[in-house]
Amino acid sequence: MDVLWETATPLTVREVSARLTERDLAHTTVMTVLDRLAKKGFARRQRDGRAWRYGPAATRETYVAELMLTALDQTGDRTAALTRFAQSVSGVEADVLREALDVIEGDGGGDERTG
Repeated sequence: MDVLWETATPLTVREVSARLTERDLAHTTVMTVLDRLAKKGFARRQRDGRAWRYGPAATRETYVAELMLTALDQTGDRTAALTRFAQSVSGVEADVLREALDVIEGDGGGDERTG
């Protein structure tokens, strides 16, 4: 996914393989992984002649946010988990969270709160 996120345009299997310089992976291995990522909804693919081009289905930030929400869903006490998370972030990160919450509260919170 890092290769797909770091590229502005969709890539073929061969192009992805060429960017995976730290590992010597078979072309078929890269093809299988990209196919599985597409089937699971993490990547999108489109035909380009006889080849497929792959790109990310969402940004890295969206993916990480979904992971965080999934982890939060797995706790029995969301408030305790959020409190512990807030205690563990740096001062700068806490400021970013405060600003994001201020924006949400300032615009009515989007569709969920405005109905």
